[in-house]
Amino acid sequence: MSEGPSQPGADGGTEGPDVSCLPGGARAALEAVLMVIDQPATATELATGLNLTVDVVEELLAELQREYNGYTGNAPDVDEASTTGFSAAPRGFELRNIAGGWRIYSRTEFADIVGGFVLEGQSARLTQAALETLAVIAYRQPVSRARVSAIRGVNVDSVVRTLTQRGLIEVSGNDPESGATLYRTTSYFLERMGIGSVAELPQLSPHLPGLEGIEEFYDAERM
Repeated sequence: MSEGPSQPGADGGTEGPDVSCLPGGARAALEAVLMVIDQPATATELATGLNLTVDVVEELLAELQREYNGYTGNAPDVDEASTTGFSAAPRGFELRNIAGGWRIYSRTEFADIVGGFVLEGQSARLTQAALETLAVIAYRQPVSRARVSAIRGVNVDSVVRTLTQRGLIEVSGNDPESGATLYRTTSYFLERMGIGSVAELPQLSPHLPGLEGIEEFYDAERM
């Protein structure tokens, strides 16, 4: 494919390096950036950093995703991928568009191996209390600590601090009536869950029958 022209700067010239002069050109430069970012980046952010147009970056992202998925049998446009010389050698990583941005991840098939290697000797797992609190916030957000405490039946102040420090939740403003601080999940939470938005969280109602009166049970005045 054509790697396209550099993105023009505000003064009519070009800003940043000319990635077409690097080994492998814009495609390799994009791949190098994707290998080191620690959170998903949008096509616009990648285009700005590489001095390319968004259209060019989106085309390159699609190419890389097809190449990485070429051997799996479930990649986008797999027929095209199989006829354009993509390697059949299995790879342990893939390119995903998650939480509004692009990033390279290890494949889910290797989760146990990667998790064992990364977490060896570390106590990085969330406690049951933290997982339960995170679930309440995820499904009830934006929500105050008092409301979460009422739902769980215990004080959650320390757990909320832990979840905030882990980057899984963040402050989303204040309740207009009570002035209480409200919390919501972060893009990092979406990334860790492997979903694009909280709308993709599984529905709980099929698994928890009898919740039709939940709003009445947790009356606002008790929160």
